[in-house]
Amino acid sequence: MSVAFKQYRGADRRAWGISDSAHAGGSVRALPGTHAQGDADPDGRPHRDGTALCVPSGWPESVSAPGTQRMESDAVGFLLDCCPPDYRAYPLLRREPVVLARFAADQVEGQLRSTRKALSQARVGLGEVVGPEVLDGAVSMLESEESRLIRLRRAVALVEEALRGKVFMRKL
Repeated sequence: MSVAFKQYRGADRRAWGISDSAHAGGSVRALPGTHAQGDADPDGRPHRDGTALCVPSGWPESVSAPGTQRMESDAVGFLLDCCPPDYRAYPLLRREPVVLARFAADQVEGQLRSTRKALSQARVGLGEVVGPEVLDGAVSMLESEESRLIRLRRAVALVEEALRGKVFMRKL
């Protein structure tokens, strides 16, 4: 069984700050040709229990689907891209992707808070320094960045859930 799909319950999940019911939410999409441990046919037919492995909406495109062999290594690259460049120098983060996922989530959350603060102060702080067109452009840029970071926060949360053992399945 892949380490990424060991199911963590109870105290293990709570120790990492995840309740038994907490997850990133959202919908899922079926992934044809994906299977884990021989439970599904290579053509993507449902598992024996009537479910199929899925990729939730918001899953990062650069990361292979949960349950595939490349998922964990792809996730490490994706998560390192969400962190400061100096984090790449720490071998622990490559060996322990769950730790990296937690740190990446904190980094993205910090960026989002900073962007929201800049957005709330942009008109007051720049209103007398730049013209209205530049100010509108700066506010628009910050709004776009806020939207991107919200999507990134969801993607990081989904990857973290998969690394902690959540299996995303489509309900039939």
